[in-house]
Amino acid sequence: MRAQLWRASQRWRLLRRLAPWLFLTTALVAVRFTKGAVFSDFYALFTKPFWPGQAQREWIEGALKVEQKAKLNLLQQENDRLKLLLSLDSKTKAKGLISAAVISRRYGGWWQQLEIGKGLLNGIAKDDVVIGPGGLVGRVSSVTPVTSRILLLTSPASKVAVWVSRNQQHGMLIGNGTNRPQLVFLNTEPKVAPGDLVSTSPISTLMPPNLPVGVIQSIDAGALPSPIANVQLIAPPEAIDWVQVRTR
Repeated sequence: MRAQLWRASQRWRLLRRLAPWLFLTTALVAVRFTKGAVFSDFYALFTKPFWPGQAQREWIEGALKVEQKAKLNLLQQENDRLKLLLSLDSKTKAKGLISAAVISRRYGGWWQQLEIGKGLLNGIAKDDVVIGPGGLVGRVSSVTPVTSRILLLTSPASKVAVWVSRNQQHGMLIGNGTNRPQLVFLNTEPKVAPGDLVSTSPISTLMPPNLPVGVIQSIDAGALPSPIANVQLIAPPEAIDWVQVRTR
């Protein structure tokens, strides 16, 4: 009996000596396989009664104030934009212009088509000219009673007669699916330069004359049968959220 008690006491002493090392080994294994999540959970559980403290409460309140201020600024900007649209709408009706908001873009051809929220009931018809902030956007390709679809200058299906008024050099602006359509000149020596303004041609039968279109960015003088220029549009399609339709 005494021998059994002695052996039990020895095992207990050995276990007491190994306990800290077993605990340390278990903790290291837990950290290794949980990537510290055990300690994070333990810390969160331990500090939960003290959260949030005064400093944390001030941080949260400050963040909420910044969020509310940002929301107010965004609402004010949207309000100013809507006021501008209403003002433009009232001013342009007498000029044969109809202001309309862009309601969708075709994802299959982001640069090629826009859809606006006005149509036949507002007096818009197929082939009406569409103007954006700064210049020509395209023309109406199809129309329903309440919506209209716009064929943009960037569409490969778009061909518009334009000219460089500085030296009266005519050409054809052809869409290529990018924000920089190509201008193919009629003259083999157009003598234009980067920075020249491109506008609709007076000889165009589809567009009113001298509507701003874009600015020449670069020129390929060696292209055949005539030089080609890349034109940066003044009214880039990706930045447009409203347009004006010029009715005939």
